[in-house]
Amino acid sequence: MDIPALLTSAGMNIGISVGMFSLYSILRKQPLNVNVYFGQRIATGRTRSDNICFERFTPSASWIKKAWDASEEDIFACGGIDAVVFLRIVVFSIRIFAIATILCTFLVLPLNYFGQGMVRLEDATAMDLLTIGNVREGSRWLWAHCFTLYVVSACACTLLYFEFKNVARMRLDQVNRFPTRPSNFTVLVRGVPWSPVESYNESVGKFFSNYYQSSYISHQVVYRFGAVQQLMEDAEMVYNVMTTVPVKQCCEPNANPDRCGLCGARSNSFKVVGHEHKCTGQKVDDGLREKECEAALVFFKSRYDALVVSHTIQSADPMLWVTQLAPEPRDVFWQNLCVPYNLLWIRKISVFIASIVFSVLFLLPTTFVQGLMKIQRLQAAFPFLRRVRDRSVINLITGYLPSLVLTVFLTIVPPLMMLFSTLEGAVSRSTRKRSACAKILIFMFWNVYFSNILSGSWIERMGKLTVTSPKDLATLLAELIPRQASFFMTYVMTSGWSGLSFELLQPVPLVGNWLFKCVLMRDDDFVRPITFSYHTEVTRVLLFGLLGFTFCILAPLILPFLLVYFFFAFLVYRNQIMNVYYVKYQTDGSYWPLAHNATIFSLILTQVVAGILFGMKKSSSASTSTIPLIIGTALFNVFCKNRFLPLFRNRAAQVLIEMDRDDQRSGKLDEIVEKLPSAYNQVELCAEMMEEKEEPPPEKPKKGSDESLKDLEIVKPDSPSGDSLEDVEIVKPGSPSETGEQSPQVEIEPDSNIVSIK
Repeated sequence: MDIPALLTSAGMNIGISVGMFSLYSILRKQPLNVNVYFGQRIATGRTRSDNICFERFTPSASWIKKAWDASEEDIFACGGIDAVVFLRIVVFSIRIFAIATILCTFLVLPLNYFGQGMVRLEDATAMDLLTIGNVREGSRWLWAHCFTLYVVSACACTLLYFEFKNVARMRLDQVNRFPTRPSNFTVLVRGVPWSPVESYNESVGKFFSNYYQSSYISHQVVYRFGAVQQLMEDAEMVYNVMTTVPVKQCCEPNANPDRCGLCGARSNSFKVVGHEHKCTGQKVDDGLREKECEAALVFFKSRYDALVVSHTIQSADPMLWVTQLAPEPRDVFWQNLCVPYNLLWIRKISVFIASIVFSVLFLLPTTFVQGLMKIQRLQAAFPFLRRVRDRSVINLITGYLPSLVLTVFLTIVPPLMMLFSTLEGAVSRSTRKRSACAKILIFMFWNVYFSNILSGSWIERMGKLTVTSPKDLATLLAELIPRQASFFMTYVMTSGWSGLSFELLQPVPLVGNWLFKCVLMRDDDFVRPITFSYHTEVTRVLLFGLLGFTFCILAPLILPFLLVYFFFAFLVYRNQIMNVYYVKYQTDGSYWPLAHNATIFSLILTQVVAGILFGMKKSSSASTSTIPLIIGTALFNVFCKNRFLPLFRNRAAQVLIEMDRDDQRSGKLDEIVEKLPSAYNQVELCAEMMEEKEEPPPEKPKKGSDESLKDLEIVKPDSPSGDSLEDVEIVKPGSPSETGEQSPQVEIEPDSNIVSIK
């Protein structure tokens, strides 16, 4: 790619970014778009004024100032610890690449330009003259590249250490900040063995009453997601039927003492239900048992007891009674709790194979993208392309179109990887999103970075490329990475600069909101508060970090483009976190180890490629000097993993024991324990989740159908299984519970077995 094509791409992306930034500054002030651009404020109860003035229709940069002035405490209050950690990743990138930009622009870039190593090459372009390939073989100037590599690596490791230390401290503080979290006292049990005599409910109760009698409180069996939905429909139907019957008609005695006031049955018909409970109870238990899953939530008296149980093998068969700390109530992914535990390994292998197949198939789009950049060679291979002779069209095709096509193809990757993570059986939404983030990151590193480099070289040599050993692959990468710098510059501008403008403008919710309110004339809201897409944004930042490290001494012209992206990403993401995205669940900073590993991989790859390239330039001393740098970076990674990573995988027993003792002395422990069963009410949580999805209600069950779940049981050690039934409360939008009034409950009284409304 030549300089005119690069300038064409830069002009297109700058125009798109400036236009969308200006349009956003106007649209965010319109009352019609409040739900689109201020969803987080609406969800937290904060409102904004809608005064009509001329300023509402003029572009302004007020949102930039507000985003810049916001403190880290403000970010934490709006987005939680995950938002703070994500912005720390962005700040780390700004710091390290600011240092790299200053060093490489004033030291490495002039040496590359005056190297005179490509004077005799016919196919060398103006962009190639700015890379390390223009340095002559055996030149002493390569020591400047080696010195820059050492400085950048040392600064990166130093910043990584302090950031890892701060994030680990924040994660520890998170436990003290939220001491009443139900997940600290709850253990998720999977792989409950099936018994022909007992239900899963009874098996869980007997097991933990027997082996953890001193610490076990109660448990809640998980039911199939469809069965819970059926229960909510049944409870709603019973509520509607009972509220339509006059109370006097039900309570006043009939003139005929043997008849009731509803249907003419005998007046003691309600008593007959109580007498026949022993006969019908077995049918109810059998129907309820069919809806049970081999998973349960078990509640304990202290945080330390739950921690010990979650890290202990409960049976001689490790596939049975598998325990782990439960996610937060709103973080539980109920559908996957019903997946049999002994089938998870099959799912993971299937997802792994599917991911490899998808990565191989994605080589076709990357090869097509590289073909657009090499249009001159494609014209020789395909004569019909020779009709394209307009220079401006060629600059547009080779400069802007390849990165645009690649960005469009990459839009299918996040939802597909999220589907793969769901099929793996993640038990929480945060775990599913983090797993998708790891998959997307690996996919991006391979299919965006390595595949584009290798496919571009294949097109240049038209099938003459041969790689027979890892040494040949490393040598090939060292030779070809600098030649692909121009493509990645355009990709940074298209996916980075323009991507930030699309993130800021929110075009899909914006257009949908206009159609919903202006065309369909609906009064309710089309846009609901959404969560931040960490699985896509974290991977984009880390991918650009990989590009920055690998090109910093090979082709340093890419660094200013990256620095502009990171600076505007810092402002845009702060604005979006404070105004748009709503926090429903968190990973407690679990994205930082992923960012740390990606950065270490980028550093080691840069050092290896630089060492090989120094050897190809016949500078053996500079090449040998990179070996201690590679070893030092690897040892630093091992030290950080041993020092900080255990805090992300486990919880400190010392902290939990001290919290238990403090709560025991203050009397708060009993109050926390009493609220545990209600915190994991599967009916309420599933109802809330379905309301967020805004799905149409399914068909009502037929009268007398056995497919409805009658009750969700909270079984305590001192109560027989199935004899005590908890209240079932269905809260609908606009119900009295949302306005602060007492909501009606459908209750089954265990003594008289009479359904009543209270």
